[in-house]
Amino acid sequence: QVQLVESGGGLVQAGGSLRLSCAASGRTFSTYLMGWFRQAPGKEREFVAAVRWSGGTDYARSVKGRFTISRDNAKNTMYLQMNSLKPEDTAVYYCAAGRSEYRMYQQIGYDYWGQGTQVTVGA
Repeated sequence: QVQLVESGGGLVQAGGSLRLSCAASGRTFSTYLMGWFRQAPGKEREFVAAVRWSGGTDYARSVKGRFTISRDNAKNTMYLQMNSLKPEDTAVYYCAAGRSEYRMYQQIGYDYWGQGTQVTVGA
């Protein structure tokens, strides 16, 4: 069992930055694929970024070059550094943990989810 708690969301102006954190419980954090998804009002939840247990990363095209995902296995924590934020990045951001790297872009690839943190980017 893994419990995930996100933090770091808030209101920022376009062009600004935020760093989200995802704190995980459990002693097997380092073995999990970790990901960030987001859901904007009226839209489906979508993949943002993922980091493998090995440290390899993948990004959605819409955030590549602006967002950086990382993990600190010693602290059982994952991060999402978000720079050059745009109004279209406004959403609830969820962190997730899973085992299926073949499905890292899909929600079904993840077994555990946090409660979400709101990110609002003003124009």
